[in-house]
Amino acid sequence: MHAIAIARPGGPEVLAPRTLPTPAPAAGQVLIRVQAAGVNRPDVWMRKGAYAGSGDVAGLVPGLEVAGVVAACGPGVARWQPGDAVCALLAAGGYAEYAAVDARHCLPVPAGLSMVEAAALPETVFTVWHNVFERGGLRPGETLLVHGGSSGIGTTAIQVATALGSRVATTAGSAAKCQACRDLGAEWAINYKTEDFAQVLAAVGVDVVLDMVGGDYTPKNLHLLHDDGRLVFINATRGPQVTFDAQDLMRRRLTVTGSTLRPRSAEFKAALAAAVEQHVWPLVAAGRFRPVIDCTFPLAEARAAHERMESSAHIGKIVLTVGND
Repeated sequence: MHAIAIARPGGPEVLAPRTLPTPAPAAGQVLIRVQAAGVNRPDVWMRKGAYAGSGDVAGLVPGLEVAGVVAACGPGVARWQPGDAVCALLAAGGYAEYAAVDARHCLPVPAGLSMVEAAALPETVFTVWHNVFERGGLRPGETLLVHGGSSGIGTTAIQVATALGSRVATTAGSAAKCQACRDLGAEWAINYKTEDFAQVLAAVGVDVVLDMVGGDYTPKNLHLLHDDGRLVFINATRGPQVTFDAQDLMRRRLTVTGSTLRPRSAEFKAALAAAVEQHVWPLVAAGRFRPVIDCTFPLAEARAAHERMESSAHIGKIVLTVGND
């Protein structure tokens, strides 16, 4: 099969085409004939050798989410049959014509969605559901602040939180990105290049912050939280070292937490897939959430897709299309 592998840690140019053996599904796995693969910020960190649990990345095929058709099933797989249309979460291996995946980490492609749209779901939806709703405990009527509102994570969080009855504030880096966030349901969309989000939201306050920035955003995030508020980290692009007033945390009963998805156990991801299917898939079926697609690239142009990702010019998801006829 054709695939894209990481030749060595580095920039987008280290993504190189490879011809690799088609994997065989082990017990409990399905083999997916991939038609589309999502591109995510963790793919960039993996390419650089900086993603949690990635280890030695030389020769690794990146890609954490795919959509396609089940080509074969390993022993013990009961739910899926060859020909089923699925999307799936992977630890790696999505930039390829075929991927062997834990059957429990697959979900049916929602009716009415293309394979490109389905491939944009697993990594972002799993991340948002766990961090905003399980770890962050966001409830109807509460207010969520999402940094990076125009990203794949951000566009997902805005739509799902709004559909489930919460108010949403976001930050983004341009007027166009802020408008895109408003179009998806955000009440407040703050251009962080021209405004201070902490000042804009000072009179509002928030209950949950989904943060991928860290650094000097942290004290501002904590200051905005209502009593019993929750700050959830999924990255720290402005630096992981932060300071805060522990007495203030205790007095206002604040929670600071965070997670990364890839190192979690197969059992955890299976339980998360079940929760996503129960809570988020009905929103897709009802037309209340649909992934936002920025653009697509052929698999062979994965380098260009990563360049687009690192430019931060995108709004929504970047997806690779895979032709394996």
